[in-house]
Amino acid sequence: MKNTLKYTLFTIALFSALMVHTGCEDLTELNENPNGVTLENANANLLLATVLTESAKTYANLGFSVSGVMQYTQKDAWLTGHNQYVWSNQGWNSYYSILRTNDKMLERAEEADLIFHQGVGLIMKSFLFATITDLWGDAPYSNALQGDEGGNANLLPAYDRQEDIYQGIIADLERADGLLGNDPSSYIGIDENSDVIYGGDAAQWQKFANSLLLRYYMRLSEKDPGFAKSGFEAAASRPILSSNDDIAAMDYLGITNNDSWQLNTDFNIGRNYRNHKMAKTIVDTLKSMEDPRLAVWASPVEIPLAFTDDPSQHDQIIDGVRYLDPSQVEVDVDTSSLYVGLPEAIGAPDQYNLNPTPGQESFNPHVSYLSELYQKSADDLLQAEMITFSEVSFLMSEAALKGWAVPGDDPTHYQNGIQASLERWDIDASEIEEYMMSQEVAFDGTLKRLMEQKWIAQWLQVEPWFDYRRTGLPELQSGPSARQPVVPVRYVYSEDEVNFNRDNAEVAINRLQETNFSVVGKNSPWAKMWLIEGLDVPW
Repeated sequence: MKNTLKYTLFTIALFSALMVHTGCEDLTELNENPNGVTLENANANLLLATVLTESAKTYANLGFSVSGVMQYTQKDAWLTGHNQYVWSNQGWNSYYSILRTNDKMLERAEEADLIFHQGVGLIMKSFLFATITDLWGDAPYSNALQGDEGGNANLLPAYDRQEDIYQGIIADLERADGLLGNDPSSYIGIDENSDVIYGGDAAQWQKFANSLLLRYYMRLSEKDPGFAKSGFEAAASRPILSSNDDIAAMDYLGITNNDSWQLNTDFNIGRNYRNHKMAKTIVDTLKSMEDPRLAVWASPVEIPLAFTDDPSQHDQIIDGVRYLDPSQVEVDVDTSSLYVGLPEAIGAPDQYNLNPTPGQESFNPHVSYLSELYQKSADDLLQAEMITFSEVSFLMSEAALKGWAVPGDDPTHYQNGIQASLERWDIDASEIEEYMMSQEVAFDGTLKRLMEQKWIAQWLQVEPWFDYRRTGLPELQSGPSARQPVVPVRYVYSEDEVNFNRDNAEVAINRLQETNFSVVGKNSPWAKMWLIEGLDVPW
């Protein structure tokens, strides 16, 4: 991360973008807004700042919202969507809103011959449309963003097939690579402060474009292996992320709720942080490997539990430990260590581990909260990440494991992926060396181990979900109270889309593959989109 946001810049950028969208040609002179900004006068840099801040923040929030699916976190209140996958009415308006601003920025950049802005705009267009299609499947693409074009407006766009959207995404990223590979002196109109990701460095954006190509070509590796292989090999030979200095990420300001880490207790109700607990799956995995990141991400339980045969100590807290009579405990109790994860989708998570304060406002001292880091509104370790060097390293390792022709070998890329994550979380060098040498971590040439380490490294990100769908790894099991015995694989089209764009939505829904777990028709979290249709994974 090279650039820290300025709150005034963000406010001006957002205001500018809103002015572009609220202009109306049919107003009389009396009703004209003297402060309105037309497309011809819009500042591409201010539009760019809005696109980047909103994209990074929205993507980071998405990763946290699916952290229950990937069993990073569990909730002990207001939990049905998070723990049990009771999903409905998941809308994509926020993504298309950012895309509309990006579209205006691209138009302005093309008119003013701003090559840098065109390249960045194509990258963000690809990034956002990829997120949409990865979440829902088929979606408006070629006819999207046309709602404000007067007599040519298209308010009910058709849904493009997912395979066609991916072709468009890849084509735009390939074009962006060409636009951003020029001599830095050839670019004009760059405001370093508006580029809150790379500070106006075109070479860094070129790395971002090619690294995204690696991500998306790998996404296609099961559906179109030949195309994915040749495309990946070509992108891997060009500039890509090569260190943690290249991470595409945005710092949080921590000034208001809108520019802060989402669980922060400065601007949010404290219970939002309290209700999110560490999930048992990730905690037990990290404990089994003695992974030093556990202490960064999780808090130790406030009051450990222990069994004793001494009747005088039963249900007493002595030296910070609550002692229990083993003959009186009729439920499973976790006394394994100072770190205790909340099991996935259990029936009464607020009562787990003999919580003395069950209910919506519980303060469970016997289960691990997220670490105090996540109470903050901003911190050097809290970033809204869009792609990391660790992810790119694991992608290269997987490609080498497949036998694709890429620079380097799979053990080296695998080790780079782990080391980059550990360094990103400020783990001491001696701890890194010890961890990398452990038998449970050392490279063994299997996809299972590679994907397990990638899942750990991409803590609280959405990419592990997309990886899980195409690989079935790590091997996740739903809890006893989950809506289905397997984890979901897509978002559902919202009620607004189904009701108001019914004909087009129904075409897309009918193209989904119904499964034994789909329930209530094809528009289900357990229906398979084209990317995983016909595959034996993830379940």
